[in-house]
Amino acid sequence: MNIGFIGTGNMGRILIEAFVESKAIKPQAIHITNRTLEKAHHIQSEFPGIHVSENSEEIARTCSLIFLCVKPLDLHALVTRLSPQLTKDHCLISITSPVSANLLETISPCQTARVIPSITNRALSGVSLLTFGESCSEENRAYILQLCSRISEPVLIEENVTRAASDIVSCGPAFFSYLLQRFTDAAVQETQISREMAEQLAAGMITGMGKLIETGHYTLPGLQKKVCVKGGVTGEGISILEKELGNVFEHLFRKTHEKFDEDLSLVGDQFRSHH
Repeated sequence: MNIGFIGTGNMGRILIEAFVESKAIKPQAIHITNRTLEKAHHIQSEFPGIHVSENSEEIARTCSLIFLCVKPLDLHALVTRLSPQLTKDHCLISITSPVSANLLETISPCQTARVIPSITNRALSGVSLLTFGESCSEENRAYILQLCSRISEPVLIEENVTRAASDIVSCGPAFFSYLLQRFTDAAVQETQISREMAEQLAAGMITGMGKLIETGHYTLPGLQKKVCVKGGVTGEGISILEKELGNVFEHLFRKTHEKFDEDLSLVGDQFRSHH
């Protein structure tokens, strides 16, 4: 089976690289294109065997499974343009949260799915979020699950938790890398530790913490309880976090949901105009 990727920006490239390095897909089965073809050729130079297609129409003619790695507001025009080449044997995969598999079904004859990846998938780790359109065959569902399991832990989600799940899985690495950066910045500012050492120690800490959780040694609350000795230094630090953080994460989820609703409205207008 030929697998197509339309768009080789950040997430498209991460998926291509992860699928190849995990041996989930042979390079020879991958066909890619991008608005700026130079980016696609750069990926091809790293993974000889990958085919670069001149345009999206060529991808539709040569591939039956197609990852749509473009911005949400570009999806409608793309799929509409490809319609003459698309059939019920194609499976289109959205990788963006505002465009669901069921929404894609309304403007194409194809089978559809949505895979929301995470930057952690580049390390063949973390979670990917999956939903399938009603028309998606059992064969394609199994194959997409198999692909995602090679680079992540695939998790099937319901539509009503798409944004929250995506905040945790897809946006989470950016949120927590920001917090970790602020943590090390404060250490450098308030103490005599060097930035290089602070960042080295923080990287080792977060990697080790992830392994503790992954191996099942501790849950998040259990880890806090184990480290936090009554009357000790960690407890004093936790008390500051409790006092200063306030409702910051509640506000974060409200804000991301506001933006999501805005994007959904804009995307919905495009798809409704199709009818």
